[in-house]
Amino acid sequence: MLRCTACKEAAYFCGPLLPSVLLKTPVCPGFSAQCAEGGSEYRLPLSSAVCSNLCCSFAPMATFDDILDEAGKFGRCQKRIFALLCMVSMPWAGVYVGIVFQGFTPDHWCRDPAAVERRQACGWTPAESRRLTAPLVNSSEALKPSSCERYELDWNATGLTCDPQEVDLSGTPTTGCTEGWEYDYEGRRSFVTEFDLVCSDGWLVDMYQATLNVGFLIGSIAIGYLADRFGRKMSFLMSNLLNGIAGILVAVAPDYVSLLVFRTLYGFGVKGGWVAGYVLITEIVGVEFRRTVGVIYQMFFSVGILLLPLLAYFITDWRWLQVVITIPYILFLSYYWFIPESPRWLLSQNKKSKAVKITKDMAKENKRTLSKRIETLSDDNADSSTASFMDLIRTPKMRKHTFILSYNWFTSAVVYQGLIMRLGILGGNVYVDFLISGLVEFPAAFLILFTIERIGRRVPFATANIVAGLSCFITAFIPDNMFWFKTVVACIGRLGITMTFEMVVFVNTELYPTFVRNFGVSVCSTLCDVGGIVAPFLLYRLAVIWLELPLIIFGSLAFLAGGLVLLLPETRGVPLPDTIDDIEFPERAKEKVQLKKQQLTNLLPNVVSSNKDPATV
Repeated sequence: MLRCTACKEAAYFCGPLLPSVLLKTPVCPGFSAQCAEGGSEYRLPLSSAVCSNLCCSFAPMATFDDILDEAGKFGRCQKRIFALLCMVSMPWAGVYVGIVFQGFTPDHWCRDPAAVERRQACGWTPAESRRLTAPLVNSSEALKPSSCERYELDWNATGLTCDPQEVDLSGTPTTGCTEGWEYDYEGRRSFVTEFDLVCSDGWLVDMYQATLNVGFLIGSIAIGYLADRFGRKMSFLMSNLLNGIAGILVAVAPDYVSLLVFRTLYGFGVKGGWVAGYVLITEIVGVEFRRTVGVIYQMFFSVGILLLPLLAYFITDWRWLQVVITIPYILFLSYYWFIPESPRWLLSQNKKSKAVKITKDMAKENKRTLSKRIETLSDDNADSSTASFMDLIRTPKMRKHTFILSYNWFTSAVVYQGLIMRLGILGGNVYVDFLISGLVEFPAAFLILFTIERIGRRVPFATANIVAGLSCFITAFIPDNMFWFKTVVACIGRLGITMTFEMVVFVNTELYPTFVRNFGVSVCSTLCDVGGIVAPFLLYRLAVIWLELPLIIFGSLAFLAGGLVLLLPETRGVPLPDTIDDIEFPERAKEKVQLKKQQLTNLLPNVVSSNKDPATV
């Protein structure tokens, strides 16, 4: 809708107009022309008393993006808010993959109270005691002491001496670990050792990560709704309040069942708060900065990945590590005084005065001056259609996009979490391995920013998936004695899947039309949380069969994902689609753009230029 700057009456056009158009006509009232689309007529109902024989200047109602041009697209204010919100990504790393340290499973064997007494009396070492307690079993083509069985031996029988070499265990029957386990703690206490989650109860460790992802799944949907209903800032703060409470409850959980319940609540708030922060920062920066801001926001997750092994090295009790990971969420509550509500959201809720005030404050901090156009600020999405799931699958290309993107979300979560959690079961120095693998995540962000505008989206996206898949395959068959070569190849795989995880977010947004874009991303990204639920079961259960078997599964998933990405259209330099027809008939969409440009040229032959005088309203 346009308004005459003189008489303030409305004028409606069926075609696109320049941001500010100067019409020259001897008499304004009754001016009409034929619309190129559909043959309908449109008019300029202007007041002849005011506008007759004048050159009437028309300016559109200003959108937030228009005003952001004046306030600063990424000025000092946005940079300050961005820096604060990036901090949110760092503790999330501790929540997301903290299981590597909090759920660490050391070497263990069955506890025999009588054998413990004999060990103390005879001065045996733990290794000697274990040899006399645990029978040898075949594990990964080698004989190793059993972790789940012990010799059923009467240590009080006469004839047993303190010389371990004289004890003959041949033919001795075995039994289960009825008296619990002993652990080679290696200086670290985990919830596995505290709750004896080994052997037949080992699958319960998988539940620790699975329940977190259940919380992610529910929280991203619920808090996404609350963010639309009550605002980005309020949802962000309430999420962090929940994170602080649930995080401390996890640290003091008296038993494993309550631990899983609190862990689910923790996941509910953590991801929802992270997403609310992501939405808030992308809504207050210019369009051309959103992709870079989004990638860097995710890159701070990698900073958290680097900090986590350092924290875990010095904080060896899983409960205290949980407290340290939770403290930042409590501190984030202070952001109430440092970050604003999203002006875009305020406009969508018809809270124009608050949106104007916040925008003026942003402009002031950016040392910019706003024109009177801010008085015409309006919501540019006020007439957006309501999206439904059927919109994502009704037509062939939309259906294809939805399937491929959902599968890539799923694969990214499974492979990324799986590769990280695998570090905890390899038996090497978990702190060093974790740190090295975390370092390779940083080149991923820079490779994305370097390639997407030069090469495009599809080729880097597909290549990253294929590289991750091939690396997993190759790593599985490299002998353990080639340690450094195996580490390098595994790190290349980690680099590839990190790129994939970061790219799927914005590729998803570019392949859906405007009215269904946010809903479509939300639906597809739920498969990310489903992948997170599946990942621990794939890793830990398959590793029992063969340590490298999970890598074969991860490689297959990633390789297939890369092939499917090649079926997607390239979106570099392509305008964001507005309708489903733009997706289904891209050539027709290009013709439509050209037609509208020609229509504007024919309709307004006397258009002088875009009037960018800030004084014009």
